[in-house]
Amino acid sequence: MNSFARRLFAGLLALWALAAHAVVVTDERGVRVELPRPPQRIVTLLPSLTESVCTLGGCDRLVGVDRYSNWPESVRALPQLGGGIDPNVEAIVALKPDVVLLAKSSRVTGRLEALGLKVLVLEPKSHVDVRRVLDAVAQVLGSGDAQQVWRTIDASVSAAAQSLPAGAARTRVYFEVNNAPYAAGESSFIGETLTRLGVKNIVPASLGPFPKLNPEYVVRADPDLIMVGARSAQGLEHRPGWGGIRAVREGRVCRFTAEESDVLVRPGPRMGEAARLMAGCLRQKARGGAAG
Repeated sequence: MNSFARRLFAGLLALWALAAHAVVVTDERGVRVELPRPPQRIVTLLPSLTESVCTLGGCDRLVGVDRYSNWPESVRALPQLGGGIDPNVEAIVALKPDVVLLAKSSRVTGRLEALGLKVLVLEPKSHVDVRRVLDAVAQVLGSGDAQQVWRTIDASVSAAAQSLPAGAARTRVYFEVNNAPYAAGESSFIGETLTRLGVKNIVPASLGPFPKLNPEYVVRADPDLIMVGARSAQGLEHRPGWGGIRAVREGRVCRFTAEESDVLVRPGPRMGEAARLMAGCLRQKARGGAAG
């Protein structure tokens, strides 16, 4: 092989190596995001995305997160860049990330792209979405077994359902996301988990994943059991008419701690743990549960 041929061959090998490590992902907008290689500096602006990156082995590549990302423990030491919807753009740019992962609801996507940053929009809202986002994040990282992570989630939800006594299936549940009140409807990832646990959500899919309800709606629906974060539950018994709700009257209200609430309201790798928390509530408080 002459010198020209050797140089040509070496160049082709280099191009092949570069192409082999290139990353192309289509995000929630339908936009093809191309990265020359798996990113080594990542910013996440949604807690569930932070948790997905870490679960798939990319925690050491994170250089900044939104203010609500707090799991695993190591991410608490990272620069906090504000809220996910309207974060500090200047602080993000200063970190020189290879890619920014954020939600569709974020208001800064266009600004970040205009400043030359690669942006990947990923916003899981259902179980199917979570599986797809895990696949996308693993593809971006070039590492991690997204299918195994999903199988673990799926098996944990199934095990939580199997742990419940038969009587718990008759329970009509109201899950409050916050005290506006916003509820988790049947079509949300929380609602899908409740369905897999075999209980009835009082908020139908027709109202949307996380509808803001008139408090009177809950009074009329008269749920058997209420699931709510302790932060939102203060004064719940004193809301107009709520003292007459069966769940309130009979003390069938599960108040989750702040840490538990974080697990419950994040559509990501800890959904199996969320199912166990819901199942524990049902065993303790539902009419057909062990303590009911």
